[in-house]
Amino acid sequence: MDAPYRAVFTDLRTDQAIDVLPLRDVEYDDYIGKPGSLSGTLVVPNGRVAARVRQVVEGRTAVYLERGSEPCWGGIVWTLTPATDDRGITTVALQAATFDSYAGRRYIRADLTFTATDQLEVVRRLWDHMQAAEGGAIGVEYDPLTSGALRSVTYRDGDETLVEEAIGQLAGMEPGFETWIAVYRDPATGRRVKRLRLGSPRIQVGSEPLLLDLPGDVISYAFPRDATRGGTTARARGGTPPGGDRPVISDEQVAGDLIAAGYPRLDTTSDHSTVTDKAALNALARADLAALRGPVVIPSVRIRRRSGDTASPLGRTVRLRIRDVWFHEGLDAHYRVVGIKVTGAERGRAETAELYLEEAR
Repeated sequence: MDAPYRAVFTDLRTDQAIDVLPLRDVEYDDYIGKPGSLSGTLVVPNGRVAARVRQVVEGRTAVYLERGSEPCWGGIVWTLTPATDDRGITTVALQAATFDSYAGRRYIRADLTFTATDQLEVVRRLWDHMQAAEGGAIGVEYDPLTSGALRSVTYRDGDETLVEEAIGQLAGMEPGFETWIAVYRDPATGRRVKRLRLGSPRIQVGSEPLLLDLPGDVISYAFPRDATRGGTTARARGGTPPGGDRPVISDEQVAGDLIAAGYPRLDTTSDHSTVTDKAALNALARADLAALRGPVVIPSVRIRRRSGDTASPLGRTVRLRIRDVWFHEGLDAHYRVVGIKVTGAERGRAETAELYLEEAR
């Protein structure tokens, strides 16, 4: 591989190393608040390599992408596709997702009740629920932060609520919080660490902004403005309480300032089948409106990757300065990095990273 990557494969439950294998056609991404992905190709030139690749088993093998000696991405191998082309060359296409994707494969299968419990503690205890079951521990550690926002929620065995869904609903309530599983090497012990980062209302990393300029490090940018995803009203629909005949629905939340400024009434709605408390649904609707009011803008910039870049930029503040035809008067604004997509170097193509941004608050 032209890019300085190593793909280290380990047992998901024990983190014991299985092998280090070359991975080509590397693309990976990572996000705050949702799973990221990795795709790549394992080349199998002979039977000896095939025997090594067969030790990588989908659903029970973890993969760490190391840049230099530092892990820059880690997750679970979910699919492998061995194939042979018309020239007889055998390859195995690999698809993996970050460790938080595990919460999308686990259901709450016990009666769990949290009364006036800090929302971040609820998240940790939901992860404890997953990892306490036989075969459920995958070595994720947690930040000890608290938010001061208390929640009273109940989950019932038999409702088959995904842990990912439960955490997402909690995060959608004001003041909200963010999650991200960071992968790094412990500087004292050298062991690989999978740590659930938590932040309320958001994850913020570093104190000094990263300066990006066009002309300069920025190769290209996009500022899509999408009115089909945004709105000026929001409503949240919950579940039907025991003995009830219809679901509980929040009050309609209205962005009166946007309507007064000339925007038409554009409705948004969200479903939360496990929530039956109207106050909680009102909080969810307010959060929805705050996130989706007016046109939704998710800027992105594509930058050149330096050979020494190892730390993830997620959660960092960026100061973006652009002067070109569109921004002829000059843009000088602060954003926060909420996603990154990296395309590995190939022959004739340098390694690049696309950063997904939101306005800094």
